Amino acid sequence: MSSVIVRDVSLNFGAVEVLKSLNLDVAEGEFIVLLGPSGCGKSTLLNCIAGLLDVSQGQIFIKGKNVTWEEPKDRGIGMVFQSYALYPQMTVEGNLSFGLKNAGLPKDEIAKRVARASEILQIEPLLQRKPAALSGGQRQRVAIGRALVRDVDVFLFDEPLSNLDAKLRSELRVEIKRLHQKLANTMIYVTHDQIEALTLADRIAVMKGGVIQQLDGPQEIYNRPVNRFVAGFIGSPGMNFLEGQVSRDGSPSFLVGDLRIPLDRYDFSVANAAGAAALGIRPEHVALDEAGAAMPFSLETVVEIVEPMGSDTLVWTTLGGHNFNFRAPSERTLRLRERITIGFDPARASLFDAATDVRL
Repeated sequence: MSSVIVRDVSLNFGAVEVLKSLNLDVAEGEFIVLLGPSGCGKSTLLNCIAGLLDVSQGQIFIKGKNVTWEEPKDRGIGMVFQSYALYPQMTVEGNLSFGLKNAGLPKDEIAKRVARASEILQIEPLLQRKPAALSGGQRQRVAIGRALVRDVDVFLFDEPLSNLDAKLRSELRVEIKRLHQKLANTMIYVTHDQIEALTLADRIAVMKGGVIQQLDGPQEIYNRPVNRFVAGFIGSPGMNFLEGQVSRDGSPSFLVGDLRIPLDRYDFSVANAAGAAALGIRPEHVALDEAGAAMPFSLETVVEIVEPMGSDTLVWTTLGGHNFNFRAPSERTLRLRERITIGFDPARASLFDAATDVRL
């Protein structure tokens, strides 16, 4: 059963089309992440689902009910924003219970819900503190708790971790994952951070220009991006792209500079694809030294830049006249201008048509 359904939703601000006939089905208990760069429409879509923005066209259903023109309070949602938006004069307990008091719930029910949310989020010792006495991570927990006490079926998160430092983001990411596993509620989460998307999501909707480019599981999006935008947006460091030609002269191959890269093991999405294309290779799919030489495609090249990153090393070189980077083990000492052998399996690469950027 679908928990949230978005049908042919468009949103215009004057002549600017922000969302374009967008469709999305979110299953019961699913964790969906809306991912994309600034201005792609991800927060706008979330605000439409929440009822904070009125759609220009289309319909939105939550738990089978058409809520397109319902007020946010009547949609059965809990929302967590990028800013904590806590009442500074109230204690944590006051912030958690304020909305419930306004809704007229009995005192014992309010106390029960506050206690449950505090236990789940591990903020019980903080209940009598005010927001000024909390760390950023603790404030965000309270903001999540304020949505949690509403006891709703659908939670909406609008970049809730973007104001936190890297360590806190990592810790709270795990907490949100645990929260979803414990509650099994439907969650829709907006972020521009691909690591958050890959680690949290059951499925990721990658957005660009008000359109969902690809909606799939994290591994499928990572391994088989449907177009060059998705391929370049997912992955850190980003995918290498080599501009060249797909040749069908004999066995299929990719020609770039003076190199011929075999494609006989590549799983083409388009039959008999040929002509101008881009070949994408992820830095982590490149092997070095003996392991590189054993790959279906290998070559000798020269180290141009070395970037130690602790757990591994990012190495820059040139392949077929294009800048090319790959990950090397941190214990392998590499020197500038050292000649090395690298290799990769073209079956793990991604081919994109030069004119349309669609996967071949």
